[in-house]
Order: sequence, then C-alpha cells, then structure tokens
Amino acid sequence: MKSHETLTLIEEITRNDGTKYFEISNITQNGRAELAAQRGLIKEVRILQLNIPRSGSVIEYENYVNEHFEMPAENFTHFTEWDKTPQIQKVVAQILRENHIA
Repeated sequence: MKSHETLTLIEEITRNDGTKYFEISNITQNGRAELAAQRGLIKEVRILQLNIPRSGSVIEYENYVNEHFEMPAENFTHFTEWDKTPQIQKVVAQILRENHIA
C-alpha cells in the first residue's frame, strides 16, 4: 500500500558519512528520521522550516512520494532515502528556492 502523506516541512538530514541533503517531509516522517538517528542509521536530522506553503511544486513532489514510497513502520532496521529522478530533483530544488533554503 502506497502512502498518502501531506508534506509540510523541510528537513536537513546528515548521513553517517557526514554528507547532508534536504528533504521535503512531514512530522511523521521526521519522527522516523529521528528514530533512525537514535538507532545510528543516520547521524542527524534537523527541521529547517515548518508549515511550508502548498505550492504546485510541493503538490507535485507529494504526489511523487505518495506514488513511489511507503511510510516505514517503527521497527525499521535501515533508513531509506527517497530516490529522486532528475525531474523530481528539479522540483525539490524549486521548493527549496521558494522557501529560501537554497
């Protein structure tokens, strides 16, 4: 079953190798990232912006996420980054610009 998530925030995730990336997410997914950090699967997660506007770009990315990914159960044993096509990477970059993150 695919997810039906509403994306409402921007977070910065630090991988265990120290590299970072931005993700458009929500409080539930952020909670999963916090669990991943506690379990040593990622180094850190920080919320950069809450309650982002529901722009066309956010809706497009939300539809992509909901079609391709599922919310992990709380007993997960690995952290899954949401893979992005080149087109979706452009959408995420647009969302970051719209929110003055990048």
